[in-house]
Amino acid sequence: MIPLPLARIAEITSGALSGMADPRAVVRGPVVIDSRAVEPGSLFVAFRGARVDGHDYAAQAIRAGAVAVLATRPVDAPAVIVPDAAVALAELAAAQVAALPDATVIGVTGSAGKTSTKDLLARLTARIGPTIAPVGSFNNELGHPLTVLRADAGTRFMVLELAARNLGHIKDLTRIAPPKIGVVLNVGTAHLGVFGGKEAIAKAKGELVEALPRTGVAVLNADDPYVREMAARTDARVTYFGRGDDAAIRAEEVVVDVRGRASFTLRTPSGAAHVSLKLYGAHAVDNALAAAAAGYELGLPVATIAAELSEATPRSRWRMEVTDRADGVIVVNDAYNANPDSMRAAFEAFEVLGRGRRRFAVIAALRELGDEGPALNAELGRMAGGAGLTALIVAGPDAEPVLQGAHAAAHAPAPGAPQAPGPHAPPAQHAPGPHAPAAQHAPGPHPPAAQHASGPQGPAGPAPVIPPHGAPVPGPQDDAPQGWQAPDAGVPQGRQGPAAGGASAAGGPYAGGPYAGGPPTIGGPPGGGGVAHPTRIVHVPDAEVAAAELNQWLRPGDAVLIKGPRAMGLERTAELLLGGAAQ
Repeated sequence: MIPLPLARIAEITSGALSGMADPRAVVRGPVVIDSRAVEPGSLFVAFRGARVDGHDYAAQAIRAGAVAVLATRPVDAPAVIVPDAAVALAELAAAQVAALPDATVIGVTGSAGKTSTKDLLARLTARIGPTIAPVGSFNNELGHPLTVLRADAGTRFMVLELAARNLGHIKDLTRIAPPKIGVVLNVGTAHLGVFGGKEAIAKAKGELVEALPRTGVAVLNADDPYVREMAARTDARVTYFGRGDDAAIRAEEVVVDVRGRASFTLRTPSGAAHVSLKLYGAHAVDNALAAAAAGYELGLPVATIAAELSEATPRSRWRMEVTDRADGVIVVNDAYNANPDSMRAAFEAFEVLGRGRRRFAVIAALRELGDEGPALNAELGRMAGGAGLTALIVAGPDAEPVLQGAHAAAHAPAPGAPQAPGPHAPPAQHAPGPHAPAAQHAPGPHPPAAQHASGPQGPAGPAPVIPPHGAPVPGPQDDAPQGWQAPDAGVPQGRQGPAAGGASAAGGPYAGGPYAGGPPTIGGPPGGGGVAHPTRIVHVPDAEVAAAELNQWLRPGDAVLIKGPRAMGLERTAELLLGGAAQ
């Protein structure tokens, strides 16, 4: 941060000094919104949240070294009192950018890949001069100005990630830090329910190129028609990246290795160079091309761009993190967030990375998809259920469309095969919550297990209730026949095994029941030998129960994909599989 006295901060934010604040006291940064992140010289911005009010931590922030508090009401500490803390934070950041006329602001937006592209591009710009970029996904009305306020007099590049949850959001962010280069990756289905359609999403993302000056550059994805059309919305020069011959910066001869990492020839107007990515998934090629195109516009030689891209490793957590356990199990943690497009990319990468292994996946229902949510979640289920997995775990609420789609795909006949007779596949099993004593699972209005184990199932009961985290889960669900076994080698293909007589009285459905010792060899790798049994599909309440399920099933050499919306916190599943330590 460029050092500022409190009097100047009050002037910029139209605030008033309070609490014996010294107008000559100088804030040197960082500007923080978490009192635990305060350092000597900081400015602590107090926000009132749903559960915590930052104003209550004002004195603590001062004791930790903060010069003052930016607050919306008087506090027991030196403060600058403003009407709206978010507006004041944006005004302060905008003033910082205006004081750095030689710094180049580069904005990155898109429905998927923003953070990975931002990380790659920040690596490239660091070869030219001092660069700041968001930590993780600091890309909204708070994270954006906080990132900008990390700049100082020596900053030459600001590589900023811009997110939109509605029309006008990106426009507001560009007012804080006017971009000279704007990179648009794609227009997908993230937040589809908020925007109402892809056309509206494209309109929102295009606010970045509309903010560019005539002397700026719009870096657009030639392979996405919604992004290509944005060229008409800017007076800036346009350059395209992509896989086709019409892209100035393009990838040729793309090859993906057995670990899912891509190599390609990076072709530019001034020459070509070979790139071997350490990032996982073929979709990383598109992010690398976008970063390469912006770097090329900044004057970086193609050889330098290729070398930096080839050395890049993930900087932000929980995005295609691949870890090999000591027993050879591969854990792919892509749990930061999810939308239909990123789900598809993750499964495509996992199919390659897990080839020749028993593969398991943990997913959750996608959110913010509006009226199309049930259909898109059912499509997600069909994709996961037809991916040749040994088992699929669906975690959390609103999972019914995913489960239905998964069952439909998992039990569909192979192309050209006759439809197997008999009843539909049973619905997903609902695993109990954290391991409570059997007595805790037995009470409740549910019929005894014997009633579920014999005879055909009656009409479906109400949807199962997912209890709060840590609460004991009721006993057998009405929509999950007890004792259902995954098929084993003695069961004809496409048929379910006989009922096992219900859950074990000693330890609930896990002990000696369907899950004991891990599932049989089912749903093996595509193209593998053996009997093609359907994927086992299980519904669990949360990330911790998902890990408990997997720990009973996994064998050395298996592979696990963990992917879901941010609100589900599925990174916890990965942490538990890797020993419980934070990654």
